[in-house]
Amino acid sequence: MSDQVRTRIAPSPTGDPHVGTAYVALFNYALARQSGGSFVLRIEDTDRQRSTPESEQMILSALGWLGLEWNEGPDVGGPHGPYRQSERTEIYRQHVDDLVASGAAYPCFCTRERLEELRAEQKAAKAQFGYDGHCRSLDASEAEKRCADGEAHVIRLAMPSDGETVADDLLRGEIVIQNAQVDDQILLKSDGNPTYHLANVVDDHLMGITHI
Repeated sequence: MSDQVRTRIAPSPTGDPHVGTAYVALFNYALARQSGGSFVLRIEDTDRQRSTPESEQMILSALGWLGLEWNEGPDVGGPHGPYRQSERTEIYRQHVDDLVASGAAYPCFCTRERLEELRAEQKAAKAQFGYDGHCRSLDASEAEKRCADGEAHVIRLAMPSDGETVADDLLRGEIVIQNAQVDDQILLKSDGNPTYHLANVVDDHLMGITHI
């Protein structure tokens, strides 16, 4: 394998370390070391209500106890920092702005009440759960004005309504997902923090992660 292989472990500091984190970390660590690549530790602490410094420290201690040593991370630094997602907010905001400008994402102003009603209707009809794209057809100038006026909103990914997404997995082979089965996922929450769907992808891209 190439010495450019870069793997990572990206735990959320929202509780005690668990065996799943160790299990995944060991595989990624072994691949990086076997190939002469790099192993990166990233802290995914966008859940501001549940993330704690104490939990982060327990994660660092537990991974260290296992004998893992990371080439880059919040405690050792590196060329692709910061390594805490809570410190990368402006990076995510720029990517969201680019997605909205290109039409690949859009502001959604639907209230919790409307979304609950939509889910109840879909459940009654035994239909697939998911967002119905209500705000997707809003005029861009109207959406921009409502955002500027401070109206609460999230940013959603504008998923294609047809076609398929194909990924080649080293273990499972070719994975095919019909785009119609995936609704317009939230990328940026109303509080300005990114969801996993945005932060994970942006970080893996910018940090040059090659294998997971």
